[in-house]
Amino acid sequence: MPMGLFSLFKKADTLPPLTDDEQARLAANSELERQHLQARQRELARATAMKIDAIESAMEADIFNLPEPAWGSQRPPRPVAATTAGDAVATTLLLTEALPLAQADDHASAVDEIAILYANGQAAVAQQMLLAAVADNNRLNSDRSAWWMLFDLYQVSGQQDAFDNLSIDYASTFETSPPPWQAPAALAAASPDWAGLTPTVALSGLLDAGIAPQLDRLRQQADASPVLRLEFSRVTAVDAAGCALLLATLRQLQAGQRELILVGAPALATLLRNGIAVGRRDDGEAPWLLLLELLQLQNREKEFEHAAMDYCVTFEVSPPSFTPPHKVAMAPAQHLSSSPDRFMLPPVIEHQLGPLLPAIRQYADEYAALVFDCSRLTRIDYPSAIQLHGVLQAMADAQPGRHIAFRDVNHLVTALLRLLGFATLARIYAHKY
Repeated sequence: MPMGLFSLFKKADTLPPLTDDEQARLAANSELERQHLQARQRELARATAMKIDAIESAMEADIFNLPEPAWGSQRPPRPVAATTAGDAVATTLLLTEALPLAQADDHASAVDEIAILYANGQAAVAQQMLLAAVADNNRLNSDRSAWWMLFDLYQVSGQQDAFDNLSIDYASTFETSPPPWQAPAALAAASPDWAGLTPTVALSGLLDAGIAPQLDRLRQQADASPVLRLEFSRVTAVDAAGCALLLATLRQLQAGQRELILVGAPALATLLRNGIAVGRRDDGEAPWLLLLELLQLQNREKEFEHAAMDYCVTFEVSPPSFTPPHKVAMAPAQHLSSSPDRFMLPPVIEHQLGPLLPAIRQYADEYAALVFDCSRLTRIDYPSAIQLHGVLQAMADAQPGRHIAFRDVNHLVTALLRLLGFATLARIYAHKY
């Protein structure tokens, strides 16, 4: 039996190599298959666009024939019911002039087609098209949109292994660090149905006892909101009293199961680390304990353990143990010229805005500048995006010059918003990779 096995391996090793003609035929067949797959994907995109047109027609009465908003809209008047073919054409022109709609045809870019497919729930087809687009990309092509969209799709769908493989290809192709894995699904699951105003405290300058009123206001707002936002990116110095106040607030919010969004936490941790030294007790324990809390909230376990040992040596106490954070997200520092209070959008928006609409209107009544937090938004479908555009257009018409912004948007949603003309109404800030 062993001899038989070895003889089989020997036969396999002595198979004649492929001739040049055979290799050429195989390469040609592979290219034909790739072209066929791309053609099929474009056919699916066009079919999706036709379905979207049908949805838009069905939604006409709901979206464009709503009563005038209380703040005064400049929306075109309600069209008279068409009785002739000419009237029907006129009505269609009026609707399309009110909002430029996307067209997925042979002249549309692959990114636009992918954005439409993904928005309407065809993530698998969108993923295949993105894989093809990435395969055609090279280091000389500075446009990385397809890469970023594929990174986001993997994170939204929880495909971490595929994300890691793409990261390797990205690093070798562009000779730069790939984006980190920060899937929004786990955070969104903490309060999946919640959307609305996000109470925010933006600390700046010296972190001292003067921050007490801001932290008191945040704790009061925590009773009505499951999500809170703290910004540290403008803090330039700290003292023991301020550290103690912030530490107590963070612990209280965590104990109350509040969902926290922290901005600039790494920078504040660095500032704290630079101000302490092993063996020096002059500033007390508060800066050390705040540093440990921030490292824990960022889930930086190794750095936490090193800092905990230094704290143990300095104060001659037992080191605290590491506890993984619960319902905590990090956000990049971004300058806002308007109020820091943001309206957080839910993970998925589909089948029209529904209860989001009155909440957005209330937000618009209370704030002159509108900032929509999209850090948890994974997808908005095509009809809902059209309706949102109409709502924002009415607000912009009623108050010319009004500041509207979408922050921390994933690149799949960004592509759709730009395609539908949101950039003429608002500033769109995709999250950075």
